[in-house]
Amino acid sequence: MASVKDNQLPPGLVSNLQQVLSRRKEEDGGGSGDPPAEESIEPSTSDSAPGGADADDCSKPIVLVTNSDGIESPGLACLVEALVREGLCNVHVCVPQSDKSASGHSVTLRETVAVTSAEINGAVAYEVSGTPVDCVSLALSGALFSWSKPLLVISGINRGSSCGNQMFYSGVIAGAREALICGIPSLSISLNWKKDESQESDFKDAVAVCLPLINATIRDIEKGTFPKSCSLNIEVPTSPLTNKGFKVTKQSLWRSTLNWQAVSTNRHPSSGHFMSNQQSLGLQLAQLSRDASAAGAARRLTTQRKSLVEIESVGAAGKSDTNRAKKFFRLEFMHREQDDADEELDISALENGFVAVTPFSLSLKEQEDAAATTSDWISSLLQREQ
Repeated sequence: MASVKDNQLPPGLVSNLQQVLSRRKEEDGGGSGDPPAEESIEPSTSDSAPGGADADDCSKPIVLVTNSDGIESPGLACLVEALVREGLCNVHVCVPQSDKSASGHSVTLRETVAVTSAEINGAVAYEVSGTPVDCVSLALSGALFSWSKPLLVISGINRGSSCGNQMFYSGVIAGAREALICGIPSLSISLNWKKDESQESDFKDAVAVCLPLINATIRDIEKGTFPKSCSLNIEVPTSPLTNKGFKVTKQSLWRSTLNWQAVSTNRHPSSGHFMSNQQSLGLQLAQLSRDASAAGAARRLTTQRKSLVEIESVGAAGKSDTNRAKKFFRLEFMHREQDDADEELDISALENGFVAVTPFSLSLKEQEDAAATTSDWISSLLQREQ
C-alpha cells in the first residue's frame, strides 16, 4: 500500500491557477468578454477515486475503515488487505495522512482540511489532513463519498493498547465513537504493542484473530442481530496467535503514565529556517489562486503542508524576547503495570492473554444493556464457530 505522494505541483492546482489567470486577463480586457463559467464542486463518488477499486459491487455492503496511526500504518494495510480478500463488502478508507494517536475526540475547526486520494489495492481510499474524527465525520457527511451511511465503521488496527482511561486519549476509539454518535455500528481494534517484543508481522496475526468476529459483525448487522447502540473495542494481546480466546470485559481505570521531559533548547533552534526558491514559488502561486474553488483551496493546502518548513514562533510580533524565558517539553506515554487482577476488566484480561472485547455506549442505561447483549452475542458467535 502506498499513499499518493508527489513533489510536483498537483495537476488540479495547476488547472486552478490557469483558470484564475485566464479570468484576470478577461477582466483586464484581454479575453473574449464573456463572463467566466461558474465553478461547481461535485461530490466525489465512491468509484471515481484514482488508484482505488473499480466500480463497487452494489450487492455488497460498504465498510468504512479509518485509524489513528495514519495512511502508512502496517495495521491499516493488513486489515484492508484481509477485508478485500474476504470479499464480503466494498472497502472504503478515510484515514489521517499522518499519525494522530492520542488525539482524542478532537476535530479541526477554522482550518481547511485537505483530502488526497490514496492507492490501496481493492479499496477506494483517501488520506485527510485531520484527525480520526474528522475522517469519519467527513466520510459520513456525503461530501466525499457518494454514500453517507456505511454498514459498519472499523477503526484500526492501532499500535498500542487503548484500555481503561486510555480510551479518553485514544484516536482509534474516537473514530469508532464518532460513527456510533452518527448511528453507525462500529469496531475499534488495537494490538497490545510492546517495544523490543512486538514486530510488524503481529498486525497480520491480529487481523487473522479478529477476522471471524469482523465477518460475523457484517453478517449480523445485515440480519439485525448485532448488539444495538454500542461500539466494540477489541484489544488483541501482544502474541495474537497464542491468545486464550475472546472475553467480554468492562472498562478499567488503568492508564499509561504521562511523562513530561524537558528538552534542551539547542535541539529547537529559533532561527535558520529558510524557505527554498521552490517553496517561495509555491507560496506565490498559492496567493494567485486565492479566489479558486474550495476544492482547489484544499489541494493548495496539501501542497503547502508537504513543502513548507515549520517556522517556530519565538514571541509576539514587535515584542522583544530578551527578557522572556522559553522552555521546551516533550510528552511520552510510559507503560505502567496494571495492579488489578480482576479478569473482568479490559487491561487484566489483555495482559493475561485474552482478546478483550469491551462494549461502550453513549449513555449509562445503554452501557448496562450493551454488556449483556454483547456477552450473549459473543457466546453465540463462538458456538457457531465450533
